[in-house]
Amino acid sequence: MAILSQDEARAILQKALGFSKADECEATLTGNVGGNIRYARNAVSTSGAEDNTSLAVTSYFGKKSGTATINEFDEASIQKVVRRAEELARLAPENPEYLPMLGPQTYQPSKAFFPSTAGINPDFRAEAARKSIEPAAAKNITAAGYLEDAAKFQARLNSKGLFGYHRETGLTFSVTMRTADGTGSGYATADYNDASLLDTGKLSGIALQKAASSVNAKAIEPGKYTVILEPAALVANTDASLIGALMNALDARNADEGRSFLSKKGGGNKRGEKLFDERITIYTDPLHPDVPTATWAGDGRPQQKMTWIEKGVVKNLYTSRFWAQKQGIGDIPPPDNFIMEGGTQSVEDMIKSTPRGILVTRLWYIRPVDPQTLLYTGLTRDGTFYIENGKIKHPVKNFRFNESPIIMLNNLEALGKPVRVGGNLVPPLKIRDFTFTSLSDAV
Repeated sequence: MAILSQDEARAILQKALGFSKADECEATLTGNVGGNIRYARNAVSTSGAEDNTSLAVTSYFGKKSGTATINEFDEASIQKVVRRAEELARLAPENPEYLPMLGPQTYQPSKAFFPSTAGINPDFRAEAARKSIEPAAAKNITAAGYLEDAAKFQARLNSKGLFGYHRETGLTFSVTMRTADGTGSGYATADYNDASLLDTGKLSGIALQKAASSVNAKAIEPGKYTVILEPAALVANTDASLIGALMNALDARNADEGRSFLSKKGGGNKRGEKLFDERITIYTDPLHPDVPTATWAGDGRPQQKMTWIEKGVVKNLYTSRFWAQKQGIGDIPPPDNFIMEGGTQSVEDMIKSTPRGILVTRLWYIRPVDPQTLLYTGLTRDGTFYIENGKIKHPVKNFRFNESPIIMLNNLEALGKPVRVGGNLVPPLKIRDFTFTSLSDAV
């Protein structure tokens, strides 16, 4: 099924609500059309396409709720999924944190949909892979990469009159280059709403250069080093990232209940306190032209521009509707994206100003150690280099690190120009006293 228009989606949702016998009912339509291509050892290994649309119905009887989904849209199927949601609701236990559904909301129009991405076809994906594979093969380097694209929509309607419709496009690309002897590795990644911005040849060239430069890495002693963290080392395409961990921790309830670095002894939270270097400012903006996203959250609350950290001060925390009402605090949904302000320096500029340090391309296998201090551990990979007297001197063996973004963002020496990674804008960072605890033989 193609991406449904607002009117087409509304018609299906209204039909579902028309069958409802529950006290409250909400119907949500989601759909995506897209594809992918994967290559390894300089040859395409898999490619695919996806076209899926589903309807989810949530029914409420008092404080009891049940949800059922279906991907058939004839009248009998829609009626069946509504009845099933009602059956589940009657069997469910009461939710002590239940709140009535939201009524009509005002959502700003989104600017996240681009025809260039919606129109991607297998030829586009094959050409993107070719532009990555051919230069690698010409230099006896092995390329492995993955490209995925999608056009999506979501629409929701509830029995209180709330209606929202959003559509967006997205594309992600990542590539790893390995030298023939297996001792050198490089990596590059990018993601966009607008596919016309993608240049897999340029990105692959960056990974190629890193792979060739990281051959025969030398071991140096673990310890505390000045590091230059490239954006891909700060925000992965998953939640497993240092800055992503910080953003996920800005939860008012966890802080109020004593389960967070933002908790105060004796109760309350640290909102309003200066916890980071004064150069740190992070905000959300669903209408930012470089990282546009939906203008409503998963529970229907409007998403608006919101400052989380301003000049090192924690300005806002996100919360559920229940917790906001219970505590009498601002009703702020969690962010869909974040923008971290930076400076004008490039990574090269940062290297030139570093007497002794480490350049890190990427961090991976990041895992929590202590949630109350946000201490995380993980490994460097795909290009780690020793800097001496403002120049990259040689590649070094990878490290395991133990570090907290709280400490990291207080040991800030410089911020670079923000770039998009994982749907967010993040600058490269130069950090002093970053803790490496041991060596790793992996490349």
